[in-house]
Amino acid sequence: MEKKYHSIQQLAAPYLNTRQNDIHVAVVLRYARLLLGLEGGQEAIVIPAVLLHDVGWSRVPEDLLLKAFGPRPGYDRNLNRIHEVEGAKIAREILDQVEYDADYIDQITEIIEGHDSRWQVLSINDAVVKDADKLFRYSKEGFYIDCERFALNPAEHRIYLYDIVEEWFFTDTGKKMAREELAGLRIRG
Repeated sequence: MEKKYHSIQQLAAPYLNTRQNDIHVAVVLRYARLLLGLEGGQEAIVIPAVLLHDVGWSRVPEDLLLKAFGPRPGYDRNLNRIHEVEGAKIAREILDQVEYDADYIDQITEIIEGHDSRWQVLSINDAVVKDADKLFRYSKEGFYIDCERFALNPAEHRIYLYDIVEEWFFTDTGKKMAREELAGLRIRG
């Protein structure tokens, strides 16, 4: 399967040349593998969903990206939905191209099509993808990328992230990991 995942990753790469998604996907993949081991789920669904979940950002104009997502209220949810819907289409094309198991493609694209906007989980696979995606913001890499890109005060942003753990994560492991990551952050001053 690793060879198949590598092929998916190679085909996804050109679509991830925005928003620092290359870093984002690598970090989310790291968390997804940990969550799979601790929470369960199907690797054959979760790993491709993680590798492909943000390919749709390539369809959002660069000058509108910061209006499409972020920690501040008021971002344009319609722009955010574009990346999910278009991402599911691109993912299906890539998965078809690598001749991925047809039994999994619908599940993978359904996860991608609602990974940010759907507030309920479809399955443990969906929960793992959603939590891994959110954990990026709690990682050292993601925390400082967000602070820089949105001009956030790191101390205030850390408090914000602590405050939303319970409502934002679906698995107990995801909640625990988020708190641990924040506790380990050294705020640059």
